[in-house]
Amino acid sequence: MAEVQAEKVAAAEPALRPEIAFGDRPRLVEGVRAYGLIVAMWLRSTLAYRASFVMTTLGNFAATALDFVAIILMFTHVDALGGYALPEVALLYGASATAFGLSDLVMGSMDRLGRRVRDGTFDTLLVRPVPVLAQVAADRFALRRLGRITQGLLVLGYALVTLDIAWTPLMVLSGAAIFGAVFVAGAAFQFFAQDAAEVQSSFTYGGTTLLQYPPSIFAKDLVRGVTFVVPLAFVSWLPALYVLGRDYPLGLPEWVAFMPPLVAGLCWVLAGLAWRAGLRAYRSTGS
Repeated sequence: MAEVQAEKVAAAEPALRPEIAFGDRPRLVEGVRAYGLIVAMWLRSTLAYRASFVMTTLGNFAATALDFVAIILMFTHVDALGGYALPEVALLYGASATAFGLSDLVMGSMDRLGRRVRDGTFDTLLVRPVPVLAQVAADRFALRRLGRITQGLLVLGYALVTLDIAWTPLMVLSGAAIFGAVFVAGAAFQFFAQDAAEVQSSFTYGGTTLLQYPPSIFAKDLVRGVTFVVPLAFVSWLPALYVLGRDYPLGLPEWVAFMPPLVAGLCWVLAGLAWRAGLRAYRSTGS
């Protein structure tokens, strides 16, 4: 019902509204403001049905919490997983889950792009005087995803209270930025594949599941892939292993643990180039 109401609100508003035709402002400023306006519309729609919002948020929290419950049950039979105790695994889990949750909240709607390309509704985004990326990212903004973030923060809090480590939130923020770049790159790929949402999910949802476990339990080829090809290891593995005083399986120097912000910036540059290439290659369905 909330989504239906928001669709009606969006349809009732002219596509070329003067208050969002930003003129000569920088594209980044245009995108941020347009994103905020679209998100505000979806928030009004969501909060119009508060009971539904609370229930879906709690459901999202419970569904994601089951992942960590499975890890707890695993530790009832073993003392360590790949040489890592439960609080150490909780740090990996909490950092990756929180980073992904933040990115999923802000950019999670990017996986809908393939559907829009197939049914021709993507054309409506092109005629509006705001950046297309902002429109796609804010489309059907789902506040219920706060449940995933809350669950990740609780696990991360447990790990930080149990472990005596020096930690900084920059680790989570950089990880969220890396995941956001992966969302954009995956959406750009859908311009060409048109039905590749599952491929994108394998790197986003699948990636966060991978990072919730110690790298020592995976084959080195897989660890190399998520370090040098799709750099998800910089989301949590590398910085977390550094603060835990652990050696990285590939024998990388310790200073790479401080590279997540730089890696996030590079990922966004590459994702931006991929997005522009995909946008140029787009051909309307004609419907």
